[in-house]
Amino acid sequence: MKDFEDEDQPISKSQLKRDAEAQQALGEQLVNLPDGKLAKIPLDETLLDAIRLAQRIRNTREGFRRQLQLIGKMMRDRDTSEIEQALSEIEHSHHEQNALFHQLEKHRDHILAEGDVAIQEFIDAYPSADRQKLRQLYRQALKQQQQNKPPAAARELFKYLRQVATA
Repeated sequence: MKDFEDEDQPISKSQLKRDAEAQQALGEQLVNLPDGKLAKIPLDETLLDAIRLAQRIRNTREGFRRQLQLIGKMMRDRDTSEIEQALSEIEHSHHEQNALFHQLEKHRDHILAEGDVAIQEFIDAYPSADRQKLRQLYRQALKQQQQNKPPAAARELFKYLRQVATA
């Protein structure tokens, strides 16, 4: 038997369709991005115009579908590795922000439950934090909790933790 290389084998019609659908799905991801994130992706002017047009005609069902097909066709003619990489970086930064947000929520809840011990642990992790401000917000949050008031100080505490962590 002969050893056939992949280059000698013709690409099947099914594989071509799967590739085209993948390019169209990538184009749909681009259409669903907000303008700020779309600006971070390396796109040429014609593709960017097609994406913006699709964003504008989103409410017209058939026109939007055809525009997505056009974007998919335009994507097949381009090297999409840079676009895919930029999209993955945007998604990765989003996951990092979510992880930081959840970590800060845990710090806040730990501070509200444990008090000075948790404040010291947070200061050990973030030396730029102001101990006096943390204690003040902690006391206010406890007072509001005891009086069954809305947790405004707990929200302020979270805002301060976020400010310290992102600084």
